[in-house]
Formats: sequence, structure tokens, C-alpha cells
Amino acid sequence: MTQYPLLALIPLLPLLGAAYNAFVGARMQKRFGYAAVHVPAILMPGISFVITVLAFARLVSLPHHERVLTTTLWSWMPVGSVDAGVAFLMDPLALVMCGFITFVGTLIHIYSVGYMHEEPSYWRFFSYLNLFMFTMLVLVLADNFILMFVGWEGVGLCSYLLISFWYKEKKNAVAGMKAFIVNRIGDFGFLLGLLLLFWSIHGVTGGSSVVFRNIEEILAQPAVREALSSQTVLGLSLISMIGILFFVGAMGKSAQIPLYVWLPDAMAGPTPVSALIHAATMVTAGVYLVARLHFVFALSPLVMSWVALVGAVTAVFAATIGFFQHDIKKVLAYSTVSQLGYMFIGVGVGAYWVAIFHVMTHAFFKACLFLGSGSVILGCHHEQDMRRMGGLKKFMPVTAWTYFIACCAIAGFPFTSGFFSKDEILWKAFDSGNLLFPGGGLMIWALGALGAVCTAFYMFRSYYMTFTGEYRGAHGHNGHGGHQPHESPRNMTHVLVVLAAFSLVAGFIGLPHLWHLPSYLHHWLDPVFSGSAEIIRSAGHGSGHEWALMIFSVALALTGWAFARWLYRDNRNAAPSRLIESKHPLVCGIHRLVYNKYYVDEIYDAVFVGFVMWFRKICDWIDRNIVDALVNFAGLFGRLVGRVHGLTDTHVVDGAVNGTAWSIASMGSALRLVQTGNLRTYLYIAISGAIALVIMNFILFG
Repeated sequence: MTQYPLLALIPLLPLLGAAYNAFVGARMQKRFGYAAVHVPAILMPGISFVITVLAFARLVSLPHHERVLTTTLWSWMPVGSVDAGVAFLMDPLALVMCGFITFVGTLIHIYSVGYMHEEPSYWRFFSYLNLFMFTMLVLVLADNFILMFVGWEGVGLCSYLLISFWYKEKKNAVAGMKAFIVNRIGDFGFLLGLLLLFWSIHGVTGGSSVVFRNIEEILAQPAVREALSSQTVLGLSLISMIGILFFVGAMGKSAQIPLYVWLPDAMAGPTPVSALIHAATMVTAGVYLVARLHFVFALSPLVMSWVALVGAVTAVFAATIGFFQHDIKKVLAYSTVSQLGYMFIGVGVGAYWVAIFHVMTHAFFKACLFLGSGSVILGCHHEQDMRRMGGLKKFMPVTAWTYFIACCAIAGFPFTSGFFSKDEILWKAFDSGNLLFPGGGLMIWALGALGAVCTAFYMFRSYYMTFTGEYRGAHGHNGHGGHQPHESPRNMTHVLVVLAAFSLVAGFIGLPHLWHLPSYLHHWLDPVFSGSAEIIRSAGHGSGHEWALMIFSVALALTGWAFARWLYRDNRNAAPSRLIESKHPLVCGIHRLVYNKYYVDEIYDAVFVGFVMWFRKICDWIDRNIVDALVNFAGLFGRLVGRVHGLTDTHVVDGAVNGTAWSIASMGSALRLVQTGNLRTYLYIAISGAIALVIMNFILFG
């Protein structure tokens, strides 16, 4: 490990930008204009990207298996032998994550200048964006669980702030709260997994740690692995239970079934927020967590099988919902959920580097798609319904071409970035020998392939409905009269061009080994995942299978594109419309089911939200009729006891005290008759007493 003090600046610079706009941004905006807000906000993540590039150069100069940079700011929570410091670590995995987070994040900041130029709370928006960058970079660069959890919770907070940015509209505020609450469910699993891992290691070794490197070294010991695999909790081995709990946390952040419901509603925020959350930051955190803890997940084939299966089912489930969505941002939201499923297929079958490869390529083409949709929305005067678009290619040529390129990439067209990463995931799934259920690799591959053809169809559906044919919004739809669409400002379109270029070429750093060409990303990430490499098994399929699957994957992408083109190019959507209008019970039932997103939100509202609201009413009734009654009775009883005590004090205690005083006073008064203080009186009494004694003596004794 090599000390690298500049490492701390990567997350701290965006924090400085967030603080600047939070404390003085409003005054600077009012006095000097918008540039005083967005220039510092763009510079901070931009400089972080430059430092990341410098860190890459420093890592490259180190030996292959010693590429780790660290820096420690201070010791934060020293408890016994455990020391959770504010310490950052950059290895090849963290560098890949930091690279696209800072690069794409900076581009989104630049794009936001054009998109948000009329926003009154301009300073607040950029403060939140910078804060989001800070928390995500802390999550990625943290060298221990405790600091990682700070970033983990931070991105949850920032997602709430940004999704509900326009909080005066109820739907936006509700969407922000929904994201916050669903993520707290996942975070509970993260915490339980961390506690169980900590105490399990402590029970086996007598010591423990929260530092990733230390935990990996501990779990590399055969005796520790054996102990954690043999001990059980709730019928599962300790290591399996730990993996499941951590995966629950990952499911929340990365929107997997059943905790995916917050992500589509995240569209309530401004479009740059959607791009930042969906492409470069929050939703990738769950995939990163599983990849970072590969040494935990690789020890349990049960958990790996579960991760791969959930990812595959999510990929297909979310892809089918995209078929009938009309809101362009909702289509992209469900595509994000689906693509995250592919990433979890990758980590589930042990192809960790491939999953990170898809995380990176997805950052480029999904940011391009979301920002492209934002350009369309801005050009169409804030219209989001694709049925009121069409023909935009002639009004917005740059947006149209960049959107088309990103669609090709996400669909997996040959030689685009998505082709290399997604195809490699499907191959690794097919060739996996770690899955426990029979035919696991084939089943996961089949689900992934089905999701791939669905992806190509609904993404090109969105392209053809939006950019081809005649413009359908020119006749007063949505209150915009006859306003014609227009191309977005150059600071937006230039960002789209850069992202489209990376959507095309970024995949060439991870070429398939089948081509006998260098796979630079695999070589780069190999030291990070070498500790679990010997555990991951291959089914042993040959190159012939891989070639066949690659060709079949391309055929699927082209099939989805051709079908979408046939149905929707130049507004030729008559066939789907006729099917829906046919009133055939089966067709209408399927359409209604998928269009309404399988009624999952309604089921959640009825079961979970309804239960919570019912339980709230029960608690309210108990509070009013039982708790308040007990409190009131306690108050009445207290007053009664106080009254009794008062009477006792007045009539018994005070009476006894007063009676004693009266008796003493009476006795004193009687004694005063004897004790006059007059010497003559005392002399008379003494003589009288003496005479009396003489007389008594004479009488008695003669």
C-alpha cells in the first residue's frame, strides 16, 4: 500500500462545493448571477476527476498486485482493537468507479446549467448535486464498513432531497419519501449483515475488524471459512446468512425485486437528477457492495445462486413493463431496473469484473439516454408523453442521433459498449458452474436473453415514437399551443455528443477473450478479485458455444430493433392500437396488467401501506383510550393520594406536633407559678418547708 494524500480531495472537493452553495449560494446568485453558483459547482467534481486521473497514473506505476493507494485523515471510532478511521482507499476497483462517477457527474453538472437555467432555487440544486457526489465518492473510497455506511446513508439522503426537489408538488414529495423509506428497509439488512459478520469473525478468531482488507485476509484462512460455513443460524450457514443480509441492502439501493418500486418514481426530480441517480451514482452502489465483498459472496453458492436469479427475474420483469409506458422517462427508469438485473447476474455467477464493466458502460449510455430525454422534454416545452411527440429528428438532430446511438448501445448492437459488457455477462451466466439449481446457467442465460430482446424492442420503440414521423404536439396539446420543438443549448448537446461517443467506444477496454485480443479491464481488475477466483467454477463450455451465443445475442438485438421499427417507425403504431382497441379479453387483460406495472404498487399499498395505516389507527385508539386513560387515572390517583397525605399532615402530624407544643407550654405555665424569680418568696418557701419538716418529724417520731 502506498500513501497518497491527494486521495482525500476526491470526495472533499464536492463537499466544499456543496457547502459553498448551501451557505452563500443564494446571496452570490442574487448579486453576481447564475455563474457564481454553477462555476464552483462544476469545478469541484471536475478537479476530483483530474485527481482520479493522477491517481490512475500513480497506480499504473506500481507493481500489478500492489496497486493500492491509501490515506488516513484521523482515527474516528477506536473501540478496543477495532479502529474505524476516516480513511480512504483506492484500488483498481475503486478507481474505475471514481473514474466514471466524477467524469459523468461533471458532465451532468455542465448539462444542468442549460436545463435548470430558469430555476429560482438554482443554488440549492447545485448544492444537492455536489453533496450527492461527495457521499457517493465516500461510499466508493471508504476503506472500512463504518465510513462506507456514512456514504451509503448519505446517497439515500441526497436522493430524497433531489427527487423531491420540487417539493411543493405533492407527487414529488411523496416520491422522495418513497425512495427514502424503501431504502431504509434495505439499509436495515446491510446493518444486520455487518453486525453478524463482525460478531461471527470475533467468535471464531477472538478479534475482529471493519476494514475491508483485514476482513478479506481473515476470511482467506481455511479454518475461518470452515467455521463460518459449518455454524448455522435459522437453518443457514453463517456465511450464507451474512451474504443474504448484505444482498438485501444491495437490493434496496440497486432497485431489485421486491425493493425496486422507488426507482421509477424517482423520475419526479429534475432530469439531470434522474441521470445522476440512474447512471453514475446511487443505483450502482448495491452492485459495488457485492463486488467489494466478493470474498464473502463467493463462499456461499446458495447466495450467489439467489443473487443471479433475482437479477435475471428483475431484468425480464422490468423490461416487460417498458413495453407500454408512454412517459419517456418512465421507459428509461424501467430500463435501469432491468440493466441493474444484468449487473447482479454478473456478480451472482462470480463474473465480478464483467459486472463492473457493465456498470461502467451503462453509466455512459444511460446518462446519454436520460439527458437526451431531458433535451426532448425541454425542446417540447416540458412534455413527457411520447404520444405527443414524433418527428423530432428534424427539429433536434443532435439529440436524435445521440439518443439513437445510446439505444444501439443498450440494445447490444455489435461493437457498441453495451454489446461487449452485456454479451460477456450472458456468456458467464451460461458457463457458470457455481449455481445450485439444476440447469442454473442455462436458465439464467435464457432469462437474460429474453430481457435483451425486450430491451431492444422497448428502447427503439421510444426512439421511433419520439423522433420519427410527424410531430403530434403542434396542435395545442398540453397547453402549449403551436410552439415548435427546438434543439437544446450547446452546453447540453455537447454533453450528449461526449456521452454518445463513450457509449460507442468504451466497450473496447473489455474485449472478449474469444477474440484473442487484450482485455484491459479484466487485467486491471484481476488483482482485486483474485482472492475468490479459485472458488468460482466454470461449466467448461468451449469457444464454439461462446461464438454461437454471441451470434444469437446479436440476432436478438436486431430482432427487437426490427420489430420496434416495423410497428412504430413514422408513427406506424396502428397494429398495437388495433390490438388494444379490439377489446379481446386476453389482449386487453395482458395490456392492462403490464401497463399498470403488474399492480405491484397497488399491492404494496393494500398490503404494506394499508397495514401500516390500519396499525396507525389501532395505535391511535390505544393511545387515546388506554394509554391516556391510564395516564389520567394515574393523575387522579396521584391527586387522591396527595389529598390524603395533605389531610394526614394537617390533622395528624400537625396535630401531634401542636399538641406536644401545647403540653410543654402548659407545663411551663404551671411551673411559672413556682418559679417566680423573687428571692423573698424563695426564702418564705424554704422557711415554710423547714417548719413543715420539723412538725412532721415531731408528729411521726414524738
